[in-house]
Amino acid sequence: MRNGVNKIVLVGSGAVGASYAFALLNQGIPGELVIIDVNKDKAEGDAMDLNHGLPFAAFHLKIRSGDYSECKDADIVVLTAGAPQKPGETRLDLAAKNTAIYKTIVGEIMANGFNGIFIVAANPVDILSYATWKFSGLPKERVIGSGTILDTARFRYMLGHYFNIDTRNIHAYIIGEHGDSELPVWSNSSIGVVPIKEWMANNPQYKKEDLDDIFIHVRDAAYEIIEKKGATYYGIAMGLVRLTKAVLGDEHSVLTVSTYLEGEYDQEDVFIGVPAIVNRNGIKSIIELNLDHEEKDKFNNSAQTLKDILKGLKF
Repeated sequence: MRNGVNKIVLVGSGAVGASYAFALLNQGIPGELVIIDVNKDKAEGDAMDLNHGLPFAAFHLKIRSGDYSECKDADIVVLTAGAPQKPGETRLDLAAKNTAIYKTIVGEIMANGFNGIFIVAANPVDILSYATWKFSGLPKERVIGSGTILDTARFRYMLGHYFNIDTRNIHAYIIGEHGDSELPVWSNSSIGVVPIKEWMANNPQYKKEDLDDIFIHVRDAAYEIIEKKGATYYGIAMGLVRLTKAVLGDEHSVLTVSTYLEGEYDQEDVFIGVPAIVNRNGIKSIIELNLDHEEKDKFNNSAQTLKDILKGLKF
């Protein structure tokens, strides 16, 4: 923190980046926001437009466009830049081209003396989080991918709707790759303090087949949204603000982010979505869930999916 002022640099002012900036302004995080984009006019226009909303904001957020020199004293750099996911294209299809883009972007940021925390949101987020860590040379704790934070939010929303319970009282996680090999952790899911399996046993109108269908809708939600409107951005933008607040507020919050494993969950050398404690220093620690046998197999498969992609990339 510079002179008591939080400074965030946003790299990428596309749909996700602009939505993040808008959500940041509305959720009341005081400090500075600098927007960088290859399209400088777009970055300048977004900064102007957002500033015109300041009279309606709860806190003052100093917003401007800029260049990579702004990263020197930034607390957080949020990376949303990258080639977008097209209809019919998986997140992993994006791996090679976005890794090449990130080599340039992260190189520019580090050349300007950045020593804060990276939050990575572009897809495939687990691969690009690994790439950002490699290209930056920063400690693994200071590179955080958005991971399955949005998948978990979708999961809780849909379960809350199904059980007619406030989604904030649904405690359930999606872990693994932010993509097709992700998995629900039913063994550690609960409504309040009651395990979902126990809740269903006491309420026979709820069916396991419905839960399986809910997970499929969670897993495939992005494809459906992309088909209908071209891209997803509101949900992930709010998730990124939640993550930003956890860091700047030193909250020690538990969030399902993409982070580097060194033996946790019996996995090594991979960024993948798992519950972790997030504070001002980045990732404080990883929470290892007690997975059942089937969940362990699915998680291992998800990690191997990412490792197979990493083998074909150059860092």
